[in-house]
Amino acid sequence: TSPNFGSMMAWMVWLYSIYTVIMVVELWMAMRADLCRWQSLPGLKGWVGRALALHRGPLPPEKERSCQHWLKVLAIVGVPLAIAFHGGVGALFSTLSARPFWHTPLMPILFLTGALVSGGGLMAFVVAALYPHRNEEQRQIVAYIGRAVLGLLLFDIVLEWAEFSVPMWYGVGHEYDLLMRVLFGDFWWVFWVLHVGLGCVVPGLLLAFRGDKVWSVGLAGLLIAVTFMTVRLNIVIPGLLDPHLQGLQNAFTDHRLVFWYVPSFFEWQVTLFIVALGTGLFYLGYRFLPLTCPSTAPTPANP
Repeated sequence: TSPNFGSMMAWMVWLYSIYTVIMVVELWMAMRADLCRWQSLPGLKGWVGRALALHRGPLPPEKERSCQHWLKVLAIVGVPLAIAFHGGVGALFSTLSARPFWHTPLMPILFLTGALVSGGGLMAFVVAALYPHRNEEQRQIVAYIGRAVLGLLLFDIVLEWAEFSVPMWYGVGHEYDLLMRVLFGDFWWVFWVLHVGLGCVVPGLLLAFRGDKVWSVGLAGLLIAVTFMTVRLNIVIPGLLDPHLQGLQNAFTDHRLVFWYVPSFFEWQVTLFIVALGTGLFYLGYRFLPLTCPSTAPTPANP
């Protein structure tokens, strides 16, 4: 079949595939010198080093410099790809003109900033919890990440204020009714308690007034990352609640025609499985790959 260059879904798949390949190559280049040093280690780590290093013995300095050079090049290439991918997910929604709730040019920007905020929060938690050295270096790194996450969080709040305030200004229209459901409907607590309270206010206060504390930045990042699901729920679900033909729900009745949605138990199981799979893969990488600090091969004992 020929590619459809007018399909936003096709663009998203291409960008995601290219971005994933670049991330894998970057990770390999960043670890290659350590993998070479792992080759003389006993057990599984030695086997991993011999299998992935693609080089026998210590990596020569010129090859290590070459890896660092190409790592920077791929990182530069990956920045526009990451912007295009995350913005493209929002564009997938915003190009659906039949759904007025999604059909807004602000949607790609919201998805991009949301990815930056949630990703930054998760990185802050990982560095705070798993950094190998509990010293001043860790505190400085975590504090820097915390300041960046706080700035991104404030910017995202401004965008979200624009997303809600503009359609609700005159109190009319389909978007107004859907936003009122988000704010004061049956699941008001998803927005006010989980998103605003635990996802914005508490992390913002921790980062603003305790940003120099490792535990504070880590907790704030964890809250932002975990509660970010509510942001996506409040984007996806309300857009499906408005019937294309007003009054359709009264003119025709069927158990499959409903304009409300609650995730089923099976869908929650799928979600938990995906989270568990990602966590498990991260643990395996953390346990069996040189992700935290350079590892050196053991020196032979003196006779």
